[in-house]
Amino acid sequence: MEKEYKKVIVDGYGGDNAPAEVVKGVKIALDKIDDLKIVITGKKEEIETLAKENQINFERLEIIDAPDIITNDDTPTVAIKTKTESSLVKAFDALKADENAVGLVSAGSTGAVLTGGFLKVGRIKGVSRPVLAPVLPTCQGVPVILTDSGANMDCKPINLIHFALMASKYAEVMFGTEKPRVALLSVGTEYHKGNELVKKTFPYMKEIPVNFVGNMEARDLLSGDFDVVVADGFAGNVALKTCEGTLKTLLGILKSDIKSHVASKIGYLFMKGTFKRLRAKFDYEKYGGSPFLGINKIVVKCHGSSKAESFYQSIKQAYTLGQSDMIEKISESVNGIDIKIEE
Repeated sequence: MEKEYKKVIVDGYGGDNAPAEVVKGVKIALDKIDDLKIVITGKKEEIETLAKENQINFERLEIIDAPDIITNDDTPTVAIKTKTESSLVKAFDALKADENAVGLVSAGSTGAVLTGGFLKVGRIKGVSRPVLAPVLPTCQGVPVILTDSGANMDCKPINLIHFALMASKYAEVMFGTEKPRVALLSVGTEYHKGNELVKKTFPYMKEIPVNFVGNMEARDLLSGDFDVVVADGFAGNVALKTCEGTLKTLLGILKSDIKSHVASKIGYLFMKGTFKRLRAKFDYEKYGGSPFLGINKIVVKCHGSSKAESFYQSIKQAYTLGQSDMIEKISESVNGIDIKIEE
């Protein structure tokens, strides 16, 4: 009897390091996940050459030729509708057509990935807006999900309520978190703090079936005291980019200072293990990409600068979520609330 494989579709030309790092990530995934088959979309000859160089088993690799590429300069909606031979559109076509395809991974244009997911796959019935939900490392070593991080810039209370419900189910399914602690991103922890959106959303959060723990300030995002942080796409994206930039800057300053002083170099020899553990603790790539919650199949958006390890983690993420009942749980959760929320 022929072995059945679960398929993950990978956009071979999405991201700054495609296709070389994409193929390396595919190699790692195929080596570590026995019942996985991967479909890569992109320029077939180039991908075949890279696959041979990486000694990939072609029995578990399928390549769909896609000579065109959607770039960050393209208008997302126009590109998805007109660039039908692009690696991303071909990937979405394969995801939709193949019932054995459990998910899709791309590091391409965020707007195009979100548009493709919405237009090609479709949202779950009852979901007001799909949402990006990146996972960030924290001081306590447990992940925190930030939702939204840029897909929906202007929101209403109903959107934030749905974000909270969907991200809670994601935390339960992906990380096994029991009763995920959900907070609203605000400018103070008091219930009356925040802009109009936050103040209107706060009372609803106490009525829906999530473990709502109140407002939180952005400085506590990486504290480990929360499992899900809910925000509109503008505030969430600012918080996300600020965290990434701050960590990058601090590590850069430390590296520069160590190199410029003899005493610092000597001290580094004793602190090398500590710095290594610090970098590992705050390595966001170990969690993979950002799932696009609220659509009918699993779509994972990788960081544009992703390398092999991040592509592997994202493929693993799509594989794991694709075999779960998360889509059904999100549908039940969103459609199960019986309170009237301001549209």
